[in-house]
Amino acid sequence: MEISVQQVAQLLEGKVDGDGSLMVSRLEKIEEATAGSIAFLANPKYTEYIYTTNASAIIVKEDLELKQEISAALIRVADPYSSFSKLLEEYQKLTQIQKSGIEQPSFQSITSQIEDNVYLGAFSYLGENVKIGKGSKIYPNCVIGDNVTIGENTILHAGVKVYADCKIGDHCKIHSGVVIGSEGFGYAPQPDGTFKAIPQTGNVVIQNNVDIGANTVVDCATMGSTIIRDGAKIDNLVQIAHNVEIGKNTAIASQAGISGSAKIGENVMIGGQAGITGHLTIADKVIIGPQSGVPKTIENQGIYTGTPIMDHREFLKASIALRKLPELLRRVSQLEKKG
Repeated sequence: MEISVQQVAQLLEGKVDGDGSLMVSRLEKIEEATAGSIAFLANPKYTEYIYTTNASAIIVKEDLELKQEISAALIRVADPYSSFSKLLEEYQKLTQIQKSGIEQPSFQSITSQIEDNVYLGAFSYLGENVKIGKGSKIYPNCVIGDNVTIGENTILHAGVKVYADCKIGDHCKIHSGVVIGSEGFGYAPQPDGTFKAIPQTGNVVIQNNVDIGANTVVDCATMGSTIIRDGAKIDNLVQIAHNVEIGKNTAIASQAGISGSAKIGENVMIGGQAGITGHLTIADKVIIGPQSGVPKTIENQGIYTGTPIMDHREFLKASIALRKLPELLRRVSQLEKKG
C-alpha cells in the first residue's frame, strides 16, 4: 500500500519539508533505507545517515538544522521516536492478519463467558467461570485457569499460562511463554533441615495497558494479590515474586528479579539483571542501573547503580578509584620495600 508523504505528515500532525507528493510504501531503518521507504531520526548518533540514506522520507525533530542539502523529504514532528512508533502501529494494523472466531480443537467450559469478537486459538483451554472481554485474542496453546478474568482488547500470545483466580485488564499484551499466577517461593525451614511449603492462596492482578515479555513469570501472592499497575512494561525473562506491587508506568528490563513483597513505585526504570531484595520499597521515578543489587529501601528519586546500590555519581567515582587500585598497590609495595 502506497501513501504520500503529506498524508503521513497529517497522520503524525507534522510538517513536510520537501516534496509532500512523494509516495512511500514501507518502513525501514535510516542506515539501510531504500527508495520508496520512510525512516526516522531520533538518536543523534545516526545523524550522519540523513545525508546518505536512500529513504524517500525521514521523520525528524521539528528543530533539526541541516548542514547540507538532502534528497529525502522531511516530516518535522515534536518527537520522532513516538511518531515513528505511531506509524508502525498503523502499518501493523494494515498488514497483520486479523484472527477471529473459535478454532478447533479447543476447550471452553460451559460456565465460561466470551464477549463479541474474541479470538480463541486451537488447543487453547478455558476453565470454569472464565470471562474474556470483547476484542481479546487468545492464541493457540494458552491455558486459562478457573475464575480468570481477562478484559477487552487484550492479547495472549501462544503458550501463555494463567493460573486460577488471576485478573488481567484491558489492552494488555502478554507474550509467549509467560506464566501468571504460579506459586510463590515460600518455604518454612524445619528443625530437621527440611523445608515445608507455605500455601500460596492469593492471585495476580494485572491492570490496564500492561505489556509483559516472553518467558516472564509473575507469582501469585501468599495472601491477597501480586499487583502490576496500569501502563507497566516488563521485558522478557523477568521474575516477579509473590506479593510484589509494581507501580504505574514502571519499566523493567530483561533478567531482572524482584523478591517477595517488594513495593516498586510509579515511573521507575529497572535495568537488566538487577536484583531487588524482598520487603522493601522503591520510590517513584527512581532509575536502577543494570546488574545492580538493591538490598534496602530507596526513599528518594534519583539514579542508583552498583552492588550494593549507591548514587550513580558516587558509583562512577568508586569505579575510577577501583581502576587505579592496582597502581596504588604497586606504589605501596615499592614504599614498603624502601622502608
